[in-house]
Amino acid sequence: MVAIKTSGVDAFLAKPQAGVFAVLIYGPDSGLVSERCERLAARALEGSDDPFALVRLEGDDLASDPGRLADEARTIALFGGKRVIRVRVGGRAMVLAAEGLLSGPEPESLVILEAGDLKKNNPLRALCEKSPRAAALPCFPDEAGARDRLIDEETREAGLSISPDARALLAAHLGPDRLAARGEVRKLCLYAMDKGRIDADDVEAVVADAGDVGMDVAIDAAFAGRAADMTAALRALRAGGMPPSVVAGGALRHALTLHRLRGDVDAARSARAVMEANGFLFHFRRKAAVERALGAWTNERLGEAVTKLADAVAAGRKAGAIGEAVAERALLAIAIEAGRLMR
Repeated sequence: MVAIKTSGVDAFLAKPQAGVFAVLIYGPDSGLVSERCERLAARALEGSDDPFALVRLEGDDLASDPGRLADEARTIALFGGKRVIRVRVGGRAMVLAAEGLLSGPEPESLVILEAGDLKKNNPLRALCEKSPRAAALPCFPDEAGARDRLIDEETREAGLSISPDARALLAAHLGPDRLAARGEVRKLCLYAMDKGRIDADDVEAVVADAGDVGMDVAIDAAFAGRAADMTAALRALRAGGMPPSVVAGGALRHALTLHRLRGDVDAARSARAVMEANGFLFHFRRKAAVERALGAWTNERLGEAVTKLADAVAAGRKAGAIGEAVAERALLAIAIEAGRLMR
């Protein structure tokens, strides 16, 4: 089985390929990984009322007892029917367990391996990508199209319509984690249930909450060159449980948006005119700060900021406390650069 491309994951989940009985679902978006594991398991167990049909195992335990995975997968269900073995891949290598499963007779069970971000040369990922009896499904943070599909799914389920301005504002405020984003949209649908339609005011009232505004304060301070304000906001966010790498991720999305809008400024439009046309992308409290940043930052400098922040976000995901320090330094560097540009 070749590796499934990101664009083909939903199609595979809707109709898994015959002969595939082990599915590795991995990626940096843990919410999306979990959601897709749930979706695949629910599809496999559809119509089953056996409470023991779903078995959960820890990958670290299987690393110590590699034969257990194959034994569990080939165990016949007590009441007949399909079983699903869901394994949370941990820090210890469980390649031997997966090899034992894939090299033996085809089991009655579907095995779902739930993992974090795995590099291309990761042995478990490589094994599942090469085996005709396995599939590897990547889960990366939602892009605009995926966020739109999520919004469509939830609003359709709730029987609600959504205005174009509300949709754009909602998509701009949703974070990269799929489960968290879905929770925000469901909360919004519940709020607007009696209206039948979601408007921009509803999004501002429900989704743009204090946590989002708090992160926006740090980001706007960084892009305005107010290093002291940015540092203070970052300290407050960290005390509330939000690490610098998350703020760096928000700053990266903001820099990408500014980079796109700056193209309109370079095409002989004023920053104010561009903001008037795209103001729905930002909370009303932020518009003045964003307009000033849009006028000061050049396309070249924004491109450099995007690269710096992308590297910081990657470091934050991989290097723990060191990565958080890298993210904080990147945000400070953005603030220092902005201070020069704002003079």
